[in-house]
Amino acid sequence: MKPVLESNGYTEQFILGEGDLRFAVKDTLDIAGYRTLAGCPALATSPVARSHARVVSQLLENRCVVTGKTTLHELAFGVTGINPRCGTPVNPRFPALIPGGSSSGSAAVVASGEVDFSLGTDTGGSVRMPAACCGVMGLKPGYGVLSRQGVMPAESSLDCVGVFTRDAAVLRQVMTRLSVPVDAPLNDLPPMAFVLAAEPDIDACILSALLQAEVSPQEITLPLLEEAHRAGLTLISHENWLALGPLLASGAVSPDVASRIRAGADVSREALEQAEKVRVAFSEHLDAVLEQTPLLALATLPELPPTLQEAQDPLTVVNLTRLVRPFNLSGHPAITLPVGEIDGRPVALQLVARKGHDGLLVQAAEWLTARRRH
Repeated sequence: MKPVLESNGYTEQFILGEGDLRFAVKDTLDIAGYRTLAGCPALATSPVARSHARVVSQLLENRCVVTGKTTLHELAFGVTGINPRCGTPVNPRFPALIPGGSSSGSAAVVASGEVDFSLGTDTGGSVRMPAACCGVMGLKPGYGVLSRQGVMPAESSLDCVGVFTRDAAVLRQVMTRLSVPVDAPLNDLPPMAFVLAAEPDIDACILSALLQAEVSPQEITLPLLEEAHRAGLTLISHENWLALGPLLASGAVSPDVASRIRAGADVSREALEQAEKVRVAFSEHLDAVLEQTPLLALATLPELPPTLQEAQDPLTVVNLTRLVRPFNLSGHPAITLPVGEIDGRPVALQLVARKGHDGLLVQAAEWLTARRRH
């Protein structure tokens, strides 16, 4: 087995722009003058980007400074962040643990304090997972809220550009500069429902943190949660085959990633149709729940993040996305916040809001982090 190379999270470092907030960018987003490599040698000779991704341009136009591009799980197709060829970012606060994937480097540079925030992408939890592993905040806006122009892959029905930060006040500034409205800070949280869906000690840790903040959520179930996870897997497998399949001819894609890309060729029309039916049903059910209770809470990860050694066996990490991927399928905005530790491993709370209410998640993050500090 190849050794896991260590990385500080960056693939390239440079300074572009002038302003008061520093940020880094996952290497699936274009930055003019640089190749978009997506952590994969198969793209080593790809053309240099001629323009910035739209979301990068917006930030540069609004007093933000980009400091470089960050590494990731190869081709953004994996949950551990382990990348033997291009470097696996060290998880700054929990160095024995995986940094999480696929936006591993973007989480690591925020957790280390090198930047104020960073950009990642989230197709099946790829912002929220590494944020949870590294003990920072990670916001996946609703589908289509932030532009995907200049983002790889060009076509996706699941992928969203997302934001990592250590501080909810910075998250407010970033979203405002990206023209996503965030109302004034909350005097109190709106009603919240909680889904018991993780290992019992994780759910107990999260509920304890909420109770300490004087939040007593109503417990509910989401009967389609597991089906939505599986439907999301079906769609990402199919869409990644369409987007990334041509790269396999180069022979420069790692065998494990190539195998998962190739599996997408076998997704049947019937499976796709069923996945789309689940998408509609789960989204409608979630809409109805959130009309009654504006915030939905559950664990970000169903299990504690594994160590780098534990994650060498792919079978041990297969279920890590089962509580995040459903909200890519439905298109609802979701955020993860660190709330505690169990046996030296981080625990994170995930909040979900109605479509078009991304700002409420920022407000909720501000309110909860302020309460927990006191």
